Amino acid sequence: MKRLPLTAIATSLLAVSSVSHAQEAEETFGGAKGADMSIEAMEPDGSAITIGRAGEYPADIARYLLASGPSAANLSPDGETIAFAWDVTGQSELWVMPAGGGVPQQITFKTGVFAPVWTPDGSSLFYSADRDGNEQPGYFALTPDGMSESEVLPAARGDFRRFGGFAEDGSFIYASTARGAGVYDIYRGTLDGETELIVESELGLYANSISPDGKYALITESVGEDADNLYLLDLATKEMTTISKPPVEDRASHTLGGFEWMPNSSGFYFSTNLGREYATLHFYDLESRSFERVFDSTRDVENLELCGPGDGGSYLYWTENDDGFDLLNGWHTVEKRAIPMPGLPEGTYQLDCEADGQLLVGVNGWQTPGELWMTDPVQGTAEKVFAANLAGLDPERLVRPQVVRYEARDGVELQGLLYLPEGAGTGEDAPPVLFSVHGGPSGQSQASFDPVAQYHVARGVAVFEPNVRGSTGLGRTYSTLDDRENRLESIADLVDLKNALAADGLIDGDRAAVAGGSYGGYAVNAVLAEYPGEFAAGVSLFGIADWITGLEVASPALKASDRIEYGDITEDRWREFYRVNSPIRKADQITVPVLYSHGVMDPRIDIYETEVMVKTLRENGVEAPFIRIPDEGHGWRKLSNQLFYFRKQAEFIEEQLGLSEGG
Repeated sequence: MKRLPLTAIATSLLAVSSVSHAQEAEETFGGAKGADMSIEAMEPDGSAITIGRAGEYPADIARYLLASGPSAANLSPDGETIAFAWDVTGQSELWVMPAGGGVPQQITFKTGVFAPVWTPDGSSLFYSADRDGNEQPGYFALTPDGMSESEVLPAARGDFRRFGGFAEDGSFIYASTARGAGVYDIYRGTLDGETELIVESELGLYANSISPDGKYALITESVGEDADNLYLLDLATKEMTTISKPPVEDRASHTLGGFEWMPNSSGFYFSTNLGREYATLHFYDLESRSFERVFDSTRDVENLELCGPGDGGSYLYWTENDDGFDLLNGWHTVEKRAIPMPGLPEGTYQLDCEADGQLLVGVNGWQTPGELWMTDPVQGTAEKVFAANLAGLDPERLVRPQVVRYEARDGVELQGLLYLPEGAGTGEDAPPVLFSVHGGPSGQSQASFDPVAQYHVARGVAVFEPNVRGSTGLGRTYSTLDDRENRLESIADLVDLKNALAADGLIDGDRAAVAGGSYGGYAVNAVLAEYPGEFAAGVSLFGIADWITGLEVASPALKASDRIEYGDITEDRWREFYRVNSPIRKADQITVPVLYSHGVMDPRIDIYETEVMVKTLRENGVEAPFIRIPDEGHGWRKLSNQLFYFRKQAEFIEEQLGLSEGG
């Protein structure tokens, strides 16, 4: 069941639409039935936010949340213009700027766009927007000067969509639940608003890419959260050929790097961990209908980009995931040699390459919330064309996370990122700690900008971001170790990691809080119930309380993968398993305060899951404050809500950990 990492909650740039893009207010979505308004809860009230003075340290949490930079940046086909999403206005909007640098221009207003995509001729920007996070978007096309906009496909009730890419003629491929069967089917659309159903699905198919000549599409089928099957779809005959469908016990991912077609549509590059621990670069040849490994790697290959002069396929760029830090790589496909890559700030990278080989790199790292770099690796040049807004924070005061590894009780090696306050003591002088658990469960804590972690570290609280078993980025086997009956072993990992850090004298194990959003919210509920006394407090954001109800009402985006991760909830054996092994069944063992929160519009986890925990804990005499946010879905996308929520969360954590004053 896909859940957002906690850090993504604070910095997410997903879609939030205006009234003009809205659907009717009476709809239900993804199983959501509406909030129980009889439960006492705090809600954002629009009150003024104080941020303190620039240069004051420790800085107010608002400054960390206001620090921002661009997201989802893409170059125009001619390489002259960058389009990106940016939430500096309070919600995500679409901006454009010259690739050589210059003043960005905002071209959408009160829409909350998803990532912009250039049409193949560069005449328009294609984007999607939903209503307050309900994940049922409309599709729109906007000229890059912001002067002309059209609605390509209106939002429709119950229609979840996944965009798959453009062909050179401007047609596009996408997945949609419009048929009403609750699963994703494959459609082909045009910018004129015409659509055609190509393939019906029984469980859920996703469109990933379309060949430049428009003849073929690449389709995947989810196999758990960490793997998929890969198919080639002939769009004329509607025949689907299997490219790779390993047995479930040997499941593999084929989508970690995306898909990069040769300009003549003869084949494509992709990354897969089929038959190996880490995903490496492969090439699929359309004529022979076979693929082969290009070369080996000991890390996951991600973010593929193919471009270059002439036929456009000379330069291949990608990143490798090194314990949550991205490494940038280049390969000359004709000369068969490595391309030396420029040095860039540490963190995670997003790539886009167009025209004659100019490579756009979006950097999001522990010391920057977002920068844009225009590079020419072949010429050996790199220029920062967009600098992050740090909201008055001193970047030299931001803390670099360190990678730590410890053995779990059963011998499995666990990993995580540890942020320690400057001058932190050890042993009896060790700092209190906040465990920040990512979502997924197949997510990964990485070295991207984490405003909440940096705030707490500046105030003397260590932050640990564990990658317990089931996380990705640490090998194919590792990501499967929490499946089904093994779910609670990943919860035990949290306790083992806390005790190991305390034994090493790095943290005060008696002053430890645990927080998480989405699947991480479930992990908070579970660890407090399964291991009472290990953590002094919890913060659970839109997490699962009861796996039976949670899996029954999962949105179409989740159901296909949930059967591998959690078992088929329609089977008696799994219903019985979760009758015993759901947090709500053991809630009477939770004895420490827990801060709960949920968005009313959440299409992935029904707000009921949080409400039942709040009511149960309160009935048991346990402190359970509740923050309910009416205009959000699965995560806080609007800056005003982030500012309200995270101030309350900071105050709660500091009070529970015994700090002298709140946030």
